[in-house]
Amino acid sequence: MSTLETSISEATGKPFRLDRDRSAGGGCINQASVITGADGRRFFVKWNSARLADMFAAEAEGLAALAEAKAIRVPEAVCHGVEGDRCFLVMELLELGGRLDPARFGEALAQMHRHTAERFGWHRDNTIGATPQVNDWRDDWIDFWREQRLGYQIDLAAERGCGPSLVNTVHEVMESLPAFFDGYRPVASVLHGDLWSGNWDADGDGNPVIYDPAVYFGDRETDLAMTELFGGPGSRFYDGYHATWPIDPGYSVRKDLYNLYHLLNHFNLFGGGYAGQSERLARRLLAEVR
Repeated sequence: MSTLETSISEATGKPFRLDRDRSAGGGCINQASVITGADGRRFFVKWNSARLADMFAAEAEGLAALAEAKAIRVPEAVCHGVEGDRCFLVMELLELGGRLDPARFGEALAQMHRHTAERFGWHRDNTIGATPQVNDWRDDWIDFWREQRLGYQIDLAAERGCGPSLVNTVHEVMESLPAFFDGYRPVASVLHGDLWSGNWDADGDGNPVIYDPAVYFGDRETDLAMTELFGGPGSRFYDGYHATWPIDPGYSVRKDLYNLYHLLNHFNLFGGGYAGQSERLARRLLAEVR
């Protein structure tokens, strides 16, 4: 019996013997497959190098943290482990591709964000894409965002040769952070953390589903901002969210502050034009507070 089969058997309390393994889309970071057992049970499995086993362990915990909010459907993590030179994460197989109601999605996300903590961060680090994401607990959100989000990414970008202009501009934004929070004090909501359009869908009953998280507790506006970065769910989504938990007017500016983190991360992952895009966004933010 393989490690994968043993892990599923132990996690489910029912013997599992692999019968079929079909390749599936796993995004740009992982490989994925749908496996079927001799008894007909099916699971979705992500695969990567064994050295990244901790990434899957963190993802499993992140899915459980989102599920605790009891607001929006996430796939259940069944088990994770290492088999040979690869690590795996076995999850509940959801039949996706249903008709998504954007307003219902917005309402569900707002309810999820009602699940809060007393501090910002999480009990462990994880990853954003393949980039490490530091989640040390902080009492102050501005310090958290300065040090563990923008600061971490721009230091990494400098190591990867982004150039001094971007570095200096982002550091100016970091110094100006308090100006973006005048009269606004976020609570520490549970966050998906990487909520772009490739990480949500609907099941066959139309229930919104989110997956592939980079979980921590932070300002709920960061999730909203990410939904706008690479193609959003439409105005009815934001109307549904706002009706459930109103959005502060300052979000219209802060969303750029939050998406700067993701653009810097995209430079660190993929290079190319993301450096110029990040700098333009940073200069636009500075223009708002000067």
